[in-house]
Amino acid sequence: MIITEKTISEFKTNLIDQEKSSHTIEKYIRDTRKLRNFLNGREVNKTSLREFKDHLLCEYKNIESVNTIISSVNSFLCWCGMDDLRLRGIKIQRKIYTSPDKELKKEEYFRLLSAAEDDRMMYMLLQTMASTRIRIYELRYITVEAVSKGEADVICKNKSRKVLLPDKLRQTLTEYMESAGIKSGCIFCTKTGSPLDRSYIWKKMKSLFVKAGVSEEKVFPHNFRKLFARSFYSQRMDIAALADVLGHTSINTTRIYIMTTGEEHRRQMDKLNLVADKKKK
Repeated sequence: MIITEKTISEFKTNLIDQEKSSHTIEKYIRDTRKLRNFLNGREVNKTSLREFKDHLLCEYKNIESVNTIISSVNSFLCWCGMDDLRLRGIKIQRKIYTSPDKELKKEEYFRLLSAAEDDRMMYMLLQTMASTRIRIYELRYITVEAVSKGEADVICKNKSRKVLLPDKLRQTLTEYMESAGIKSGCIFCTKTGSPLDRSYIWKKMKSLFVKAGVSEEKVFPHNFRKLFARSFYSQRMDIAALADVLGHTSINTTRIYIMTTGEEHRRQMDKLNLVADKKKK
């Protein structure tokens, strides 16, 4: 089989029929095109797929990125009826701490808020994401009606769940809606009433990091969800409750959200006092 644009288009139609999220569809198609471009007219077979995997390992430093592309390609192969050609992902030892370059600290979050004060919509959007753990593509469910009710009915990946809105957030959102003249429907939307798209929000967030004095690597939408998770866990210390709040079916997924930096682990290890003090001469 040779991958053509027509094949990819048919695969996309199948993903839409399966009611995959727009973000998932976009990623699967992007990764399938990576395979098509690499093969450059060659047939899909075990040898060419292994070469593609080797190419990914050379191109990407992050093994997790390689595995996500492999997952997309495997979905495509299954759809084509070539299950026997699926690639094996790279096994990764479970991390016990996160990189300090990626962890968004609470004080950095508040600096980002201060930097966004002149842009009232972004100022409210950042607080909404951080205080409700909502995903970027779920912001459309934060409506005037949801604020009034105190909860948003979110539909994601064919699952429906309720997202509670803290009273303080409801109060500030109500004040924002009144000042902006928003009387019904989606709160974070364009002038035409369409929900803000991912690229617009990313661009707006990236415009804040210099002014806030926060590393660019820390400023991305999902990091606000992780900030919520760490803040929640530091108060409750209940990973099962946090998994329920985040909507995770596996606690292993939740563990990723509450990982602290290696420096934190080092401090905890120092407290064990298992290294003898130097003898005084």
